[in-house]
Amino acid sequence: MKSVFIIAEAGVNHNGSLKLAKELIDVASASGADAVKFQTFKADKLVSKTAQKATYQKETTDANESQYTMIKKLELDASAHYELMTYCTLKNILFLSTPFDHDSIDLLNQLKMSIFKIPSGEITNLPYLRHIGSLSKEVILSTGMANLEEIKDALEILIQSGTPKERITVLHVTTEYPCPMEDVNLKAMQTIADVFGIRVGYSDHTKGIEVSIAAVAMGACVIEKHFTLDRTMEGPDHKASLEPAELMAMVKAIRNIEQALGNGIKKPSPSEVKNMEIARKSILTCKAIKKGELFSEENITVKRPGNGMSPKRWDEVIGTVALKNYQEDELL
Repeated sequence: MKSVFIIAEAGVNHNGSLKLAKELIDVASASGADAVKFQTFKADKLVSKTAQKATYQKETTDANESQYTMIKKLELDASAHYELMTYCTLKNILFLSTPFDHDSIDLLNQLKMSIFKIPSGEITNLPYLRHIGSLSKEVILSTGMANLEEIKDALEILIQSGTPKERITVLHVTTEYPCPMEDVNLKAMQTIADVFGIRVGYSDHTKGIEVSIAAVAMGACVIEKHFTLDRTMEGPDHKASLEPAELMAMVKAIRNIEQALGNGIKKPSPSEVKNMEIARKSILTCKAIKKGELFSEENITVKRPGNGMSPKRWDEVIGTVALKNYQEDELL
């Protein structure tokens, strides 16, 4: 990846509608994101019928409804995946989807998806990690709720199963929607990079866009952010997502920060070279000087412009003899 890889996370914000899913693809493409990501699962393979919803899900959906009932309505079948992948190609944006079970891994592999995203909840799922690792694809591993030992174990499983370390990017993330600022702990992303010597990024569940921008400034090479068509829509993830204008602003800001980071070599930039003569200073006379007089602090000074003798040579000049006549305010 030559630049920050930005994933616009549509997730389940399509509410089970292909029409809404395509509108989300339109928004992601228009924003300049590199990929739009959905979620692939079979409710029967993902969750028991008695599993409770997360607190944030109870707040954004019917609190009396089971988690199974909620996500069953959000499934996308194989034909929907194919249709959305085809539409992404038309819109010149990469299709991605996070698999949550073995059948979903197989489906996405059959569809030749190029990058596999592992969600935070699967980081301790040994059979799941082995399955994805055996595909030897590019892998993005989210680490919400995990400690360094669990990240180490997951990486070892992926690598031992057939995925080279060079194909893995680890995302720091806090699994809360929205994530409180005091729980972001963005420095942990750098810790992951230092400990494992691996590419890192950030999956952002905070409100707003500033933390994603800060992550890029700190070295993130992947940014993932949820977005929606409208935060007031019904569904579990809309409330903690960006709206279209915000997504566009985030992508633009990240691209600006990318350029601003530069190559790390400290030297005059092309745009500032022309200002050196204006902003810097030279050694000038502050009164008329006759040939043969000595230069001293009484007859020379330092002023703009900077196209004469540099004032860093001041000590070389003091006490030497003028070889010609000088007018006041004349460059040496």
